[in-house]
Amino acid sequence: MQFSLWLALLGAAIVISFTPGAGAINTMSNSLNAGFRRSLWGILGQQAALVIHVAIVALGLGLLVSNSPVLFAAIKYAGAAYLVYLGLRQFFASPHGSAAVAESRRDEPAFSMFRRGLWVNLLNPKAIVFFLAFMPGFIRLDEPQLPQYLVLIATVVAVDILVMWFFFAAAARSFQRFTRTVRGLMLLNRTFGVLFISVGLMLALL
Repeated sequence: MQFSLWLALLGAAIVISFTPGAGAINTMSNSLNAGFRRSLWGILGQQAALVIHVAIVALGLGLLVSNSPVLFAAIKYAGAAYLVYLGLRQFFASPHGSAAVAESRRDEPAFSMFRRGLWVNLLNPKAIVFFLAFMPGFIRLDEPQLPQYLVLIATVVAVDILVMWFFFAAAARSFQRFTRTVRGLMLLNRTFGVLFISVGLMLALL
């Protein structure tokens, strides 16, 4: 991949990563509940989903999804339902004993956060359609394609990890004072619950 083309890819990846969405909300929620460092596990799950999306498009399956209204709708509504489920679970979470609850949430297994991050990003057919429109501009058919896809994946994943961890997860630190009281925990639970539900409804309706 030419350096000028890679710079364009880098710029596009940065803009995409800073665009708020379910991944950003999930990252901030993990940072508040499990801590800044351990929120990385959820971010890695989200990156695994991005790699799968790129692979789906590269193998030509993205066209199948985008051209099949039934398949697209099935994935879309499954993703929306999952986000709404996460939102309802967080909205109605009962904060008992403030500090004790916050501490217990920090014990969530790493794989649980990874799996949630994976599903949050994976159940989004619009991401497949996006990559379907996004990737051809950076892949030259007259050159070996595997190295180009590897550069694309490495760039997108590296940028997204940095943005998610050092921007969204770090930004959540400013809300940690709310985790010290029952009232603060309830406010955070309901705020992030509403955000998850809103993104889920947007995915289903738009």
